[in-house]
Amino acid sequence: MKIDKYIGQAGFTSRRKANELIEEKRVLVNGKVATVSTTVKEGDIILLDGKEIEVKDFVPTYIVYNKPKGIECTSEKVANNIIDAIGHTQNIYPVGRLDKDSEGLILLTNHSEIIDKIANSEHGHEKEYIVTLNFPVRKQFLKEISEGVLLQGEKVKTKPCTVSLEPNAKRIFRITLTQGLNRQIRRMCTAFDYQVIKLQRVRVMNIKLGKLKIGEWRDLTQEELTELFASLN
Repeated sequence: MKIDKYIGQAGFTSRRKANELIEEKRVLVNGKVATVSTTVKEGDIILLDGKEIEVKDFVPTYIVYNKPKGIECTSEKVANNIIDAIGHTQNIYPVGRLDKDSEGLILLTNHSEIIDKIANSEHGHEKEYIVTLNFPVRKQFLKEISEGVLLQGEKVKTKPCTVSLEPNAKRIFRITLTQGLNRQIRRMCTAFDYQVIKLQRVRVMNIKLGKLKIGEWRDLTQEELTELFASLN
């Protein structure tokens, strides 16, 4: 097993951060400074900053979490991080991000190979949101953001997306994106002088938030996993 994967599965940090630790020469394998190409096997002694680390038994884990506002979607050891909030026994990592001021559905897993397949916007997977604005939604606004918006700091317009006004609501609309620019929905609304009061993600691909309460999580069902994996092939 590659040393970065070993550290990731041990639950100390993500594989990306593990590579940074290795480059900083903070990792030893059997008394020798590790490199990014170092592999480890059973019986090897791995030290991080002088402390021995061990990998937990690996159990494939896929969960959906209804993230509250204020939780940081990171595995880094910062206040209010999503890993501590969930407190799972396995070393899981968030699939993509949901900004601190937003709430709703986020997937987490210890199956590192599928994280990029789901999160990378190049794959065009759908993510659906419900957005509450400070003023009534104008039809022209919905039309223009559905066709694409040139955001400040970007060179091209956002990709076309599906939008609709929520039934019996004046300030709430639903939007489905296939890309994931930083704070994209908030920036799209700001471009038309709207302020987002609430932003909730309710679906990623075939996985729906449903009736999951805020701050709670559940394992994906076998039916959800089967459909998810089929769409990733």
